[in-house]
Amino acid sequence: MEWNWETFYAKAIDWLVVHVPKIIAGIVVLLVGLWVINLLSRVLKKTMERRRFNASIRYFLQNLVAISLQILVVFLSLQVAGIQLTFFAAIVAGLSVAAGLALSGTLQNFVSGILILVLRPYRVGDIVVIQGQQGTVSSILIFYTLVVTSDNKTIIVPNGQLSNNVVINLSKEVKRRIDFSLSFPYKIDFQHARNILNSVTASVPGILQDPSPRIGVDKLDADRYTVNVEVWTNTQGFEDTRLLLQEKVMESLKTNGLIA
Repeated sequence: MEWNWETFYAKAIDWLVVHVPKIIAGIVVLLVGLWVINLLSRVLKKTMERRRFNASIRYFLQNLVAISLQILVVFLSLQVAGIQLTFFAAIVAGLSVAAGLALSGTLQNFVSGILILVLRPYRVGDIVVIQGQQGTVSSILIFYTLVVTSDNKTIIVPNGQLSNNVVINLSKEVKRRIDFSLSFPYKIDFQHARNILNSVTASVPGILQDPSPRIGVDKLDADRYTVNVEVWTNTQGFEDTRLLLQEKVMESLKTNGLIA
């Protein structure tokens, strides 16, 4: 069978005439769209910086908006170029379902991270108790939160767990209360013990007199009674004040013969 070059050239020219303008239009749409996206990204960045958005949220939103718009521009340019997107749409839909199932936990952490950054139940520098672990929040990221304990261990907690469990923020309020109990035999007069404890709480730096310290009998046993001590101090420096107070109480009780 002899090849008909005239027919081939005619069909090739017809194809070029029909499709080349579409391809060029698609390329133009792609280039212009990417330029507009770049411009919008700069405007969005300046706007969020001016309004002092959280750095993590700002970075995420910038990338989310830019990537979403880029995908839309690519699909639009393919459509303008005359490329059918039915097959691509089916692939994207299938991948989206699979990714959603595989990343359900990750997506929960992501959403929880956004809520934490927006609602701010705790901030970087706050002392918190999370799942029985106490430490200082060192970083709040999109997917997890970093907490550094007093013995310098770093705890990595997924944000999804933080949104579904109790988090105690010890730095939220300005004041905190120091509580401890002491047991004395009945031969030791309670009024004498209370006077000694009142004297100590009044002399220790950092102990607040407003609210006033509260000292009273908390429990009665067969051979002894328990005294409960409640005093207030500033949240900043709480642990140092607590340790100093207990040290001074022990020294004073020994000096006055209430303990051996």
